[in-house]
Amino acid sequence: MEFVKEFAIFLHQNGIIKFGEFTLASGKKSSYYVDLRLVPSYPLEFRKMVKYLENDIAQNIGLDEFDSIVSVPTGGLVIASALAIETVKSLIYVRNKPKDYGTSKSVEGKIHDGMKVLMIDDVATTGGSVANAIKSLRESNISIKDVYVIVDRMEGANDVLAKLGVKIHSVLSILEITELLYERNLIDHAILEKVKMQINR
Repeated sequence: MEFVKEFAIFLHQNGIIKFGEFTLASGKKSSYYVDLRLVPSYPLEFRKMVKYLENDIAQNIGLDEFDSIVSVPTGGLVIASALAIETVKSLIYVRNKPKDYGTSKSVEGKIHDGMKVLMIDDVATTGGSVANAIKSLRESNISIKDVYVIVDRMEGANDVLAKLGVKIHSVLSILEITELLYERNLIDHAILEKVKMQINR
């Protein structure tokens, strides 16, 4: 738990999470922006995050419960690569859309029928891109029951993935981050309320 508190403060202090008015890729407005692609630029914190993830997976799922780690480019792939090295697991990834040349595969890497995978992504929002990746994996007869993300934005991904029989686990939720920062007087009450409103809308 100590790591989680330190990590939330680290994200804020280094501008990896910013509060204000932002427009997301989907066109939606947001009261905060989180860019976890910056984390690997801080190798010490990046390694701590990956080790925390490894321990959490070992305790909650078990490292013997899956054959391979899978991700979706690009945000989660850097984290998944580091985790694959630490856990000595093979790594595969799912393209957003199949290549229109060569083998036109949507799943890259060595796969086999009945393979069990664990998915890693950086941020969960509505769960749309992860749901599409899960469908691509299942079309290739790959079994998936769990997804791990670093930050859950709490905007519907849980429900979307639950319908597919997949459980989402997160290191931190946006609510936990903002409550921690508020307790430490790093953000004011108005910011906390804006984030709470965004989650509930």
